[in-house]
Amino acid sequence: MTVDNLTVYRETYAAVQEVSFSLDAGTDTAIVGPNGAGKSTLVQALLGILPRKTGDVFILGQPLSRQGKLPSQVREQIAYLPQNFLFDRRIPITVEELVGLGWDAPGIRLPWVGARARFHHVRQALARVDAAHLRSQPISNLSGGEMKRVLLSYCLVRPRSLLILDEAPAGLDIQSESEFYQLLYQLKQEQGWAILQVSHDLEMVRRHCDRVLCLNRTLRCQGVPEVALSPENLVAAYGNDRTPYHHSHY
Repeated sequence: MTVDNLTVYRETYAAVQEVSFSLDAGTDTAIVGPNGAGKSTLVQALLGILPRKTGDVFILGQPLSRQGKLPSQVREQIAYLPQNFLFDRRIPITVEELVGLGWDAPGIRLPWVGARARFHHVRQALARVDAAHLRSQPISNLSGGEMKRVLLSYCLVRPRSLLILDEAPAGLDIQSESEFYQLLYQLKQEQGWAILQVSHDLEMVRRHCDRVLCLNRTLRCQGVPEVALSPENLVAAYGNDRTPYHHSHY
């Protein structure tokens, strides 16, 4: 991914202004910054959910159009885990059915041999995240940690190159969050994913991420964690009166 001079407006103000960075295959980059810094806005613009005012975005070598569109073969290689997965709990859908939606290409009807492959890959993806025992469960019955595992299996059911997370562990207890990250980084090594994630947990970022983007509407700094998370750079990103969140269970 390459982002060049990206500016995104929220109504009448620039929520993200003149941001440039690159993301290499097989690396994990964290976006950090205070509340209201534009982190989620940046992610949504990269996904084409929000329009950009200026700048260019290239994902897997292909340009993101002004209408937020990518070629289908590129979009299929991107997986997104939001902060909250909101759904109507009255919908009678099982874990296996939800993960199967990750296999289905939009607008394509699979022949019988494709349906057999779909069944195999769904079961395999659930097994990879130790969730095979949940496959018949309604998603309304899942705990927060179980739902995160199921969503990771959704990402695994087809080959992906880029995984984008917007505070995906939000709402988990400390143990479940630790297990989520352990699984995530194991899968990153196995799958060769490039990961771009929004995080408030600076201790996790220090331990696991390859690069850091310190954002407060503009990029205040970027680089390896040892450099980007120096006291001086944190003050530049958060200000003197802000203490970034962290915990030390990793």
